Amino acid sequence: MALSNPNQSRSTAIRLILLGVFVIILAQLFNLQVLSKKYQQLAYKNAVFPKVKYPDRGIIYDHKGKAILNNTIMYDLMVTPKEAEHVDTASLCNIIGIDEEEFGKRIRDARIKNTAYRPSVFEALLSPGMHARLEENMWKFPGFTLVERPVRVYPYNAAANILGYIGEADSGIIRRSEGFYRMGDYVGRSGLENTYERVLMGQRGIEYLLKDNKNRLVGSYEKGLYDTGAVAGRNLHTYLDIELQQLAEKMLTGKVGAVVALDPKTGGILAMASGPSFNPNDLTGPDKQKNYSRLVLDVSSPLLNRAIKGQYPPGSIYKPLGALVALEEGLITPASGYDCHGTYYGCSRPLNCTEKWSGHANNLRLAIAWSCNAFFSDVMKKIIDNPKYHNARTGLTKWKEYMTAFGMGHRIGIDLPSEDGGNIPDTSQYDRSYRSLWNSCTMTGGGLGIGQDKMLATPLQMANAMSIVANKGYYYVPHLVEKIEGETEKDTVLYQYRKKHEVLTHISNDAYEVVMSGMQDVVEQGTARSARIPGINMCAKTGTAQNMIVLDGRRIELKENSTFVCFAPRENPKIVIAVVVENAGAGATWAGPIASVLVEKYLKDSLSTDRKKKVEDIAGTNLMPGYLDRMQFKADSTRAFEWFKLTKDSAYIRNYLKAGKSYTPPALRKKR
Repeated sequence: MALSNPNQSRSTAIRLILLGVFVIILAQLFNLQVLSKKYQQLAYKNAVFPKVKYPDRGIIYDHKGKAILNNTIMYDLMVTPKEAEHVDTASLCNIIGIDEEEFGKRIRDARIKNTAYRPSVFEALLSPGMHARLEENMWKFPGFTLVERPVRVYPYNAAANILGYIGEADSGIIRRSEGFYRMGDYVGRSGLENTYERVLMGQRGIEYLLKDNKNRLVGSYEKGLYDTGAVAGRNLHTYLDIELQQLAEKMLTGKVGAVVALDPKTGGILAMASGPSFNPNDLTGPDKQKNYSRLVLDVSSPLLNRAIKGQYPPGSIYKPLGALVALEEGLITPASGYDCHGTYYGCSRPLNCTEKWSGHANNLRLAIAWSCNAFFSDVMKKIIDNPKYHNARTGLTKWKEYMTAFGMGHRIGIDLPSEDGGNIPDTSQYDRSYRSLWNSCTMTGGGLGIGQDKMLATPLQMANAMSIVANKGYYYVPHLVEKIEGETEKDTVLYQYRKKHEVLTHISNDAYEVVMSGMQDVVEQGTARSARIPGINMCAKTGTAQNMIVLDGRRIELKENSTFVCFAPRENPKIVIAVVVENAGAGATWAGPIASVLVEKYLKDSLSTDRKKKVEDIAGTNLMPGYLDRMQFKADSTRAFEWFKLTKDSAYIRNYLKAGKSYTPPALRKKR
């Protein structure tokens, strides 16, 4: 038997090993180039840049089809640092209004954030004048380009707190959206812009651009085959009457308060004004951040929508509701009266009335017309001590059930963010305040029967409660948007506003009629005769509520809040209005005239010469509380002092900034 050649065996083994390695390499190459997508994706990312195309946001219209929130085009000045090395720096700085040190800082920031070969924003949202000057001189600035950017515009300078504003999505918004939003996206931050964000925002588009080996954008990828166009947001049509809105805002000039006007048949909000207010165009364009800071630091809180967040004692505008409860419970009749001569003595603490003449509360209708405190304090005592419920705790609980049904003490559900719920007190609140040692006189003496004590309501709740009275027992949740263009079955956001809410169906039509008669008498012969409109039967109720604040640890009693509610015409109500003016006195003095003007404007679509003069008189009267000036001075002084303390080590700050580090003042470092 012949022996095998050892050299031949080794040679065969080496060949087999080399063959195996070659097969493995071929297999891996096949895997990388054909089967695996990983490196294909990496190569694609290195070669292709997906440029996001942002859509125009949806337009918002009033009920007459006027665009009250629209889009316009502004320009950003973009810079590609690598291409901007031979720029007339002095000329550019002069146009933009910066120094050369700031110029250098912006160029460095652009390199760090977006590389030297890709465009970055150098100056955002150019003013028209700055844009015009730059456009004439762009030949001096290689590496700089002007890029269009859609921004929001408010043609009527009104409804700031309703429409809201947009702002760039921060890290918190991006995180909460689970990646739906990206850096550079703009989102609704308040108002309808926030509530209807997914409707208004539209759909992003993508344009794929090729990059060269220096990361420069050099053209379209595959001739735009894979590009997708941006889809504009859908438009909103609201119930707002922009002329009524402007009129309401004008009359709130120089005042703290709110106006809500709505259609009781639909719940559609016709106007919603809050004072002090601001021009919504201040929160768009190049000065947006500066203006926002100014508004935030204003102690009169112009950014606060008092129509849904202001919580006020409703005062005597509560009385029609109290009358309906007492009528339903059989505690009074339309003929019930109270022998009032200016003071209520039913409990140990006397309660004064405005009217002192005999007979002004001889029956329910008169008591409403002349707003008799004694009559309605007695009514509240009867409700709490109702013999049907055996004790005051159960009586108060039953009363609260009625108030809840009237939409008081809880959020109603308007299509705006951050609505507050007001307060209707229950047994637990009185237990905490009086250690369970309370009875009907505790709350009657405190003014609960005349809409004070622990009762708080927003102007929206006041208007909604009057809608229930006007409709004799039903309401639709107040809302601003009537329809969404292109609405489909998937759009469920408006369903809740189309549902009719029947409340207190057991209250008789006769009970509503006697209360409405008393409310009509308010303007015909009672406390608000100055609000009467010839030819229109209006039902109304005045209110005057105590107004107190705590300032520097001291309770300061201010002039009363002026409140007023109404609906008209009585026979077929088309408008309900609630007005609150802080620090303004009796309801008929300021709130009543404001509401009366708005009713006339809406129902007649015009104002008489006398009414127009009245509007100017109201708008020209400053009722801003004096304590706001003191608060503003104190706040400004405190901020100035804190800034002085935080910046006294200015040399230390400069060294940190030159090193490109973030600076935390010592005072704040100690707090941490």
